[in-house]
Amino acid sequence: MSAQVDFGAERVAADEKTRRVGAVFDAVAGRYDVMNDLMSLGSHRLFKRIAAEMARLRPGSRVLDLAGGTGDMAALAARLVARRDGADGNVVLADRNRSMLGVGRERLLNRGCANVAYVQADAVALPFADAAFDAVLVAFGVRNFTHQQAALREMRRVVGDDGVAVVLEFSRIENPLLACGYAAFKSTWPALGRLVAGSAAPYRYLVESIDRHPDQATFAQMMREAGFRTVEHDNLLAGAAAIHRGSP
Repeated sequence: MSAQVDFGAERVAADEKTRRVGAVFDAVAGRYDVMNDLMSLGSHRLFKRIAAEMARLRPGSRVLDLAGGTGDMAALAARLVARRDGADGNVVLADRNRSMLGVGRERLLNRGCANVAYVQADAVALPFADAAFDAVLVAFGVRNFTHQQAALREMRRVVGDDGVAVVLEFSRIENPLLACGYAAFKSTWPALGRLVAGSAAPYRYLVESIDRHPDQATFAQMMREAGFRTVEHDNLLAGAAAIHRGSP
């Protein structure tokens, strides 16, 4: 029997979590961006820009947008690594979910992002050579990985010794009053999902997965254990989200 892992508030077999997370994103792919805007009041776009800037990408950089979904981070990276002489850097948008990857590919092609490649890949078995990238970016995807520590080790493997991994994820608000208010706000997401996306269940999982995700210090230690020697984090909106930046 495979190891038990968290799927929201449940403990399930690892392969069952992988299957059920896939079903969640199959269900929401078409309305994913609309719901993100509603649930974050648009702030996720600012958070992603901050995360991309923290990667310190340069023209010509090689970038992996892991669990890249509908392509917000890949689009930001594609602009930052472009060169005026046409010798662009490379961005790979990778996601395990075919539905999300398809939406992301269509969006980026429509926006004219020509320097992006698309790969369906599992975060724990990336089909890339060691040190293939100068930066690995993950925005709101790590908590959905079945085996987070193994995925972090893969991120370390594919980023070069002079590179960086930047992880943007929901996190912990330490102030009790703010945390209480945020919890009340999150509790509205399943009903909003039913109204906008036609299903409450994926957004019930979303709320539960946020509550189960490691806090800032714990996640920083997980990155160190995966091989990132220097790890820093910055809170956003008092810790509702956090950006972790790890260097080999």
